[in-house]
Amino acid sequence: MIERFLHVINEIKIRNESLFYFGLFCFTLSIICFVLTKFTTTQVQEVNAYIKPFKFAISIGLFSWTMAWYCYYLTDFNVSTFNWIVIILFGFELLYITFQASKGQLSHFNISTPTYSLLYSLMGLAATIVTLCTAYIGVLFFTQTFTTLPNYYVWAIRLAILIFVIFSFEGALMGSRMNHSVGAINDNSNWFIVGWSKTVGDLRISHFIGMHALQILPILSFYIFKSTKATIIISICYALLAVTTLVQALKGRPIF
Repeated sequence: MIERFLHVINEIKIRNESLFYFGLFCFTLSIICFVLTKFTTTQVQEVNAYIKPFKFAISIGLFSWTMAWYCYYLTDFNVSTFNWIVIILFGFELLYITFQASKGQLSHFNISTPTYSLLYSLMGLAATIVTLCTAYIGVLFFTQTFTTLPNYYVWAIRLAILIFVIFSFEGALMGSRMNHSVGAINDNSNWFIVGWSKTVGDLRISHFIGMHALQILPILSFYIFKSTKATIIISICYALLAVTTLVQALKGRPIF
């Protein structure tokens, strides 16, 4: 298992060195933030301030390594441009979130000053641009042929990117409400590490489920299902799960 893991890590570096090192930076930052949660009592909305950059660093790191893996399959695609878009825009977002945590200040939904309002808007713009670029990559996967890859694996990547893009844009719903909770103001009941609400609807749940389809569906398809039909069925079920948690949240109901 360890040898397989190290082989995958090395393969990511070979496929896309830029996103490999950026992802490594993100994971290193996540470890630093996790350690800081044990040594600081600073809180933002009743949660340790460094929990948020810890979670975002892991998520962005996973995205970077995942896209490094997938983009390797594409032809006639300027991966260097995509690399720099991800590194600059997500790097800015991650550093701003961490900087605000160090000050005990909100990063998201913070429009208390013109500067904070501008930076929050820039974070939203950065996420939108990266999502649109990822959507374009999804289009390439739907339009190109991949004769050396199993058909079920290609379909898993296609549907995973589609679900990712849809529920990435679901983040705009939280932005428009200036609130990730329905029935309270940004409730953080600290459900495990993710911090989802135990008492009201939480729009972050469907956002999380949908975005991590990017990793979950191709892994399930490649290692377990090994069938195009099964891959499509499980992808539909996964998308329905994300939609269900969104509807549940909009009704003001917690996940459990």
